Amino acid sequence: MDPVSRLGLSIALILAVAKVGGDLAARLKQPSVLGELLAGIVLGSIGLPFFEGLRTDPNIDMLARLGVLILLFEVGLESTVRDVMQVGFASLRVALLGTVGTLLTGWAAAAIAMPDSSTLVHLFVASAITATSIGISARVLKDVGAARSREAATILSAAVLDDILGLIALAIVTGMVTHSASGAAVTPWTVIRLVLVTVGFLALAIVAGVKLTPLLFRLTARLRTSGVLLATGLSFCFVLAWASNAIGLAPIVGAFTAGLILDDSHSRRFVERGEASLSSRMEPISSWLVPIFFVLMGMRSDLSAIVHPRTLLLVVLLVVAAVVGKLACALGAPRGSNRLAVALGMIPRGEVSLVFASLGLSMGLLDAGQYSALVTVVVLTTLVTPAALRARLRSSAAAA
Repeated sequence: MDPVSRLGLSIALILAVAKVGGDLAARLKQPSVLGELLAGIVLGSIGLPFFEGLRTDPNIDMLARLGVLILLFEVGLESTVRDVMQVGFASLRVALLGTVGTLLTGWAAAAIAMPDSSTLVHLFVASAITATSIGISARVLKDVGAARSREAATILSAAVLDDILGLIALAIVTGMVTHSASGAAVTPWTVIRLVLVTVGFLALAIVAGVKLTPLLFRLTARLRTSGVLLATGLSFCFVLAWASNAIGLAPIVGAFTAGLILDDSHSRRFVERGEASLSSRMEPISSWLVPIFFVLMGMRSDLSAIVHPRTLLLVVLLVVAAVVGKLACALGAPRGSNRLAVALGMIPRGEVSLVFASLGLSMGLLDAGQYSALVTVVVLTTLVTPAALRARLRSSAAAA
């Protein structure tokens, strides 16, 4: 069979399953991402040879990797450097307490459930559950009419920092793993160097990007060829992803940074002449590349591994760690606000945790059970948050 036709059939199947799963999730008032992930789990558990081949198909894997870059680029586009600089001290406290609390509880959970694994693996698993996926919390806040509340502002602002802290943790931990895999010892200096490289890359990319990208987009706006805005944005994303990887960091760090640098002002000249903005232009691409990533992540989950007693223990302990770690956010919430609602809004995990799991599996750091456990944690924390957050907000409104 022509390999292109087989790839086309595979993509068609994955997209069909993704959209059906996303629709079912939306009908149950859950994020479509959760439906795509669960659809992948179902598809992977059927056991037919064709579906089994999709798990390891290098072409599908490459499309999923591109989908990750697009996903993190879009996550960055939803925020700006200005948003980060304007985050209040309370939101900074919420993000830091949640990240540190989850790292500590996640490390303890991994050490208890995975006694035979190395400290680096324990740290990797703990880091994987640090970042909040704020989409579901934002939707709940909107549904209950609290999107403009003080709690919503704190949650959304803290989520911006939470993503950055999660990606910094990813860069540092994967760097430590790579360093250890080369046969070199991981010393305190190794960790310090990785921290400096990661923070230095982010700072340099942001400072240089903020100064240079307006000129870049002014120059490209002179071109009258269609699709120039999208080509410029994607090129900027991919160049930073390459630069990130060239210095030993994960490419997604560069992709996220690229999105963080760009804002609506970069699209202004294109919009003024009747073209769509960069974020609008990205939607047709992300609508088919990103679902491939989520479905493939679900397909790579091993349901038989999840029911193993040790994996079940890991799932339970990581869910507890994920919840308890984020409840620490309540200590940093502003006085007079609904502190528990802020903490509950930081609980759901999502795309960054799945990226961690995917990297861990591809690097040979995680086995099938540990990978499946992380995917299950994403599913469970996403499912429990809406009901808990909605109940807390409504009870507070009734008390008032």
